[in-house]
Amino acid sequence: MAAGGFSKLPNGTVVVALNLPSPAAGPGSVRFLVHAGNRARALTRLRNLGLRAVYLRGNAAPPSPDEITAVLHHPDGLIWRTAPDSGVLTGPELAVELWHPIRALLRRPATPA
Repeated sequence: MAAGGFSKLPNGTVVVALNLPSPAAGPGSVRFLVHAGNRARALTRLRNLGLRAVYLRGNAAPPSPDEITAVLHHPDGLIWRTAPDSGVLTGPELAVELWHPIRALLRRPATPA
């Protein structure tokens, strides 16, 4: 089961954070952040991108204030980065990788001609 959580913002919208297995072939997981009107819409946005088995059970790993700021400042409101092995973002691990837009994860590699 994926670790995840949400934070409700003062304007009524939510930011959902989920750690999911990497869609690319390989070990590890990916931390997704989604900004939407409610939790159901946030999960629907991920499902519409092909991540079909996405569920949020509980609030074990809510987004940190830095993560909320990152997703609010991104025009798409949907970003990702690789998650550490422990699944918990702490200390210097936060500065290791920048956030990526979702289209960078879903982009297909160019085929040589």
